[in-house]
Formats: sequence, C-alpha cells, structure tokens
Amino acid sequence: MTASVVVVGSANMDLVVATPTLPRPGETVLGESFTTVPGGKGANQAVAAARAGARCHFLGAVGLDAFGDELKGCLATAGVELDGLRRVVGPSGVALIAVDAAAENLIVVAPGANAQFTVLDAVDRELIESCDVLLCQLEIPLDTVAQAAAAARAGQTAFILNAAPARPLSAGLLALVDVLVVNQTEAAVLAGLDGGRDASRADNVPELLAGLLAAVPRVVLTLGAAGVAYADRDGTRLEVGAPPVAAVDTTAAGDAFTGAFAVAWAQGRPVEEALRWACAAGAACAQHWGASTSLPLRPDIDALYERAYQPQP
Repeated sequence: MTASVVVVGSANMDLVVATPTLPRPGETVLGESFTTVPGGKGANQAVAAARAGARCHFLGAVGLDAFGDELKGCLATAGVELDGLRRVVGPSGVALIAVDAAAENLIVVAPGANAQFTVLDAVDRELIESCDVLLCQLEIPLDTVAQAAAAARAGQTAFILNAAPARPLSAGLLALVDVLVVNQTEAAVLAGLDGGRDASRADNVPELLAGLLAAVPRVVLTLGAAGVAYADRDGTRLEVGAPPVAAVDTTAAGDAFTGAFAVAWAQGRPVEEALRWACAAGAACAQHWGASTSLPLRPDIDALYERAYQPQP
C-alpha cells in the first residue's frame, strides 16, 4: 500500500546566484550564473516525498503572481496533490540564495504568501487525521504548525517536525512531536545551548541529543556530509554515514533527506534502514543544481542506497 504523507509548509521561489565565494558582512562579490527555481522547505519536502513514492498532499499558500503560477505548476508536475493549496492576494514567498564553488550556501527568505497561511479548515484537519505521516517545518506561522500537530494527534498520525529555520518552540508544540529532524545549529537553539559556531563540533552531538530528548521522544540530527545521528528515549543510538558524492549544490539536500525519511517512516521501515535511505536521497540531491529540480526520484535513491549500504558480491 502506498504511504500517505501530508506536508504543511512553505512554498517559495528561489532566486539563486552562483558565486566563487560567499560574501562576508559588508562585502560585495561578483556572482556568475543566476536562475529562478521553485523551492521553499515545505514545497521541496512535498516534491521529495512524492518523488520518493508517497501519495503526498501539500497544504500551503502562494500569491496571485507569476511566481505563484510557477510554484503550483512545479508541485503538480511532481505529482503532489494540491487540494489544500491556497492562492492569496499579494506576492509569493521568495528566497535569496548564494551558492559558492564548494556548494555551501547563504539563504534569506521573504515569506510573502506563506505568512498569510494562518488557518486550517475542517477538510485540512480531516486529511491530516487520515494520513500516515504529517510533515511540517517552520517557514509558516507557528500557530498553523500547532493546528496541524493537534490534528495529527487527534488522528494518531505520526508527526515529523523539521524545526527549520531555527527558532524557539513551546513545550506544548514539542510534546506533540513524534520525530524531530534538525541540524546542529537548530538543535542548539531548541536545546537552549550556544547556537554559534561551536554548535557544529562533532563532540557536541551527545550533548545536543540529550538536550532534545528531554522535549521529544525521537531525534534525527543531520550532520551534513557526515550523515546523521539518531537517538530515542528507549535508548537507541545510531550513527549513519552519508554516501560520498561530488556535491554541486547542497541547497535542497536537507529537504530531500527529510521528505524521503517521512516516506520511509510512513512505510514502517526499521529506523536504521529509513535513515540510510534518506541519507541516500540527500546525497543524490546534492549532486545536482537547484532546489526542487534536484530532488531525486525513487529509482535514483534506491540505486545509491544499494551501492552505499548493501553488501556487494
């Protein structure tokens, strides 16, 4: 049976500039190529889930502008079901992205229509209650995330929260989370630790996991090219390395990972297998340029998963 995933989140048009180096504060650098690519963490994760094989519904908002038309078209082409997509007066959300020669990036988001996505109606709640997994991020109003989480709890739907971008969250919202997916900086903010450069230290991982397990039952801590760490309140601790690839653009790699992980979780896969499969999705994504355009299809994920994690004859 096909896994069902509902994504409640943002849709943005990404305005992407390739540059040899990322600018420092106050610095201007000359860029190279420029492109517009449909994105937004919610829309990216919905496309990722659909391409990974789920029946995926997206609940979100876009503006009555050309970007809104393009965002809607991108989601529909990927097979995402859009009965919960709102068209609202005003501009669609945009993200300003710079990507350097090492595939590192800087991102600034202007929410636009996403900020107007404030209410879930009865049809939205019924859809969430009937699906296998609800997946949310934090580029939409927190109250909307809370409404979605409450609907998931009412329907005994698993709630996966990708707490990005980093922001403090209430204990009430965290109590509804089944699986928290964060990077080290986001983890540090939620755990009340130093969110500066020390948050990315490898020896900081146990402290981050312990701090988060005080609030949620399961944590997936993404570590970039190093893979992921997982911990839960039952005492399970896992470290999964990412497949080594030649990265071109890491902009949507985290969204590819999270969308694929939601599908694997909805399918009931063992957690280590789910993490490996999601790591393969993130690595496959990083080999291509752009956000939604780089999200891998299920055969590509399966192929990289088999090469990276399955014993070879």
